Amino acid sequence: MTPWSRPTRWIRTRGKKGIPHRDPADPPRRRANRRRGHGTFADDRPPIAGVVGRRSGEFRSEVLGHANAAELEEVIDCATLEGTVVDSDEWKGYNGLPRMGRVRVTVDHWGPKSTWARDDDGDGVREVHCDTQEGIWTHVRDFLRRFYGVSEWYLARYQAVFQWGFEIKSVTDEFLRVLLGRPPSMDSAP
Repeated sequence: MTPWSRPTRWIRTRGKKGIPHRDPADPPRRRANRRRGHGTFADDRPPIAGVVGRRSGEFRSEVLGHANAAELEEVIDCATLEGTVVDSDEWKGYNGLPRMGRVRVTVDHWGPKSTWARDDDGDGVREVHCDTQEGIWTHVRDFLRRFYGVSEWYLARYQAVFQWGFEIKSVTDEFLRVLLGRPPSMDSAP
């Protein structure tokens, strides 16, 4: 047998990610999937709160410790102005928005009528929906999927990279200059 005809085997070993869990017999995938309800940082399912501008398309997000009303209100307060119309589902965590000066309109996903979008003014356009944000979460999951599992300790960094990439509308020479950390050129281009 010639040396080049021997079968070779390539073994690829992945590095360990994140901080080891206290119980190695309880894998994180099973641990997270069997729990119902909103996640927390402690149970390996940190929630990500996000706000997207309907007209501007700007997206802001933040990884939270718990999915509760206080943390959600803080994210919305930092990302929106007073008087902003916030489209949401019927989750009780959004109940404090009118107290903060935001106008809340809702879509009932799980009620008896089970609607995903609502037409309030009867013009045929369903203007009350949260599909824009739901679509962004699909992009977030697709972005995170390529990393084969992200530790909750680093999720905020991955989310920041996603948000940065999502916000890029066009790549210009000025954008590349800032990205590379180059000072502005004093020479005029020919």
